[in-house]
Amino acid sequence: MSSSPWPLLPSLGVLAAMAVVIVIAGVRLTRVADTLAERTGLGDAIGGALLLGAVTSLPGNVTVLTGALEGDAGFALANPIGGIALQTVWLAIADLLYRRVNLEHAAASLQNVLQSVLLIAMLAIPVVAYATPDLRLGWIHPMTLLIPALYAYGLTLLRRMQHEPMWQPVHTDQTADDDGNGEDAADDGNGNGKGDADSPGDGADGGDHRSTARLWGLLAVMGLVTGVAGWLVGRAGLSVIARAGLDSGVVGFTLTTAISSLPELVVLLTAVRMGQLTLGVGNIVGGNVYDILMISVADIGYLDGPIYRDAGPTSLVLLGGTLVMTAVLAAGLLMRDRKWIGFEGVSIPLIYVGTVVLALVA
Repeated sequence: MSSSPWPLLPSLGVLAAMAVVIVIAGVRLTRVADTLAERTGLGDAIGGALLLGAVTSLPGNVTVLTGALEGDAGFALANPIGGIALQTVWLAIADLLYRRVNLEHAAASLQNVLQSVLLIAMLAIPVVAYATPDLRLGWIHPMTLLIPALYAYGLTLLRRMQHEPMWQPVHTDQTADDDGNGEDAADDGNGNGKGDADSPGDGADGGDHRSTARLWGLLAVMGLVTGVAGWLVGRAGLSVIARAGLDSGVVGFTLTTAISSLPELVVLLTAVRMGQLTLGVGNIVGGNVYDILMISVADIGYLDGPIYRDAGPTSLVLLGGTLVMTAVLAAGLLMRDRKWIGFEGVSIPLIYVGTVVLALVA
């Protein structure tokens, strides 16, 4: 099903143009999803996972499916893995901008910790599939079916945790609650932070008077825009690979992922600026968990057999590096270092760079 590649310069122009489109749509998505998370009662952590995580992942998802249908296993598999890795790096960038305290400390959320653990478990499934490349159910690997099943079970656990939490993070004067009151919170002596009543993050809808139906419509429109942009990124990325002779796995892990993951960066930085810290971190962690589903989509869309068999060793290196990055993030969410830049803020970018170098060597 491979299509003729586009010329190199027009392909690069399309990538640049889609980066702008994705950034603009990402800004709108932040405010709409934030309001819907409050009105639906999901809260910022789960709202970030379901609403922002799903919609902002659309460009990358469509890029993955484009690569799979075009028959490039390495490109299709490297994009979701690269999305998880790079979006985790976005947290380190946001940490640099949020100077009051370590971002993982301020955005204390047990749901985000659980999603990180869930992500590690889901990332382990493709590793097992890599070790058993000849197993198949039709043209896909049986392990692929476990990914959405584990995702659905994880959502059940998240919902249960929200209603019946058995653990609670220690609240400090720099802990953000679900209304985004981090820097203005004060401890009441019982471990419960109290936000400033005049904070702009307060209120059920953050001051947005548009109807809920209209907000859902805007969310759908922005999702469609980013989805079309993702298809163009996928086609242009495959054309760059063909014309420049680059490794498809490395290009998928870096170049096209950097563009398709821009909504997550924009949403994160905008959420931090708005004081919605838990929403911002939940968007990244929830988006990462959602991206794992795209590995299943890639395997289903790749019709030549199990995608793990043909993706090559580069994708396995990228997968291993992403697992390490996710484990470091989970440790950072648990440790909640009070320093401006914690150990995870330094380690995650270094692991990302090291993973890319190892992939190039492989």
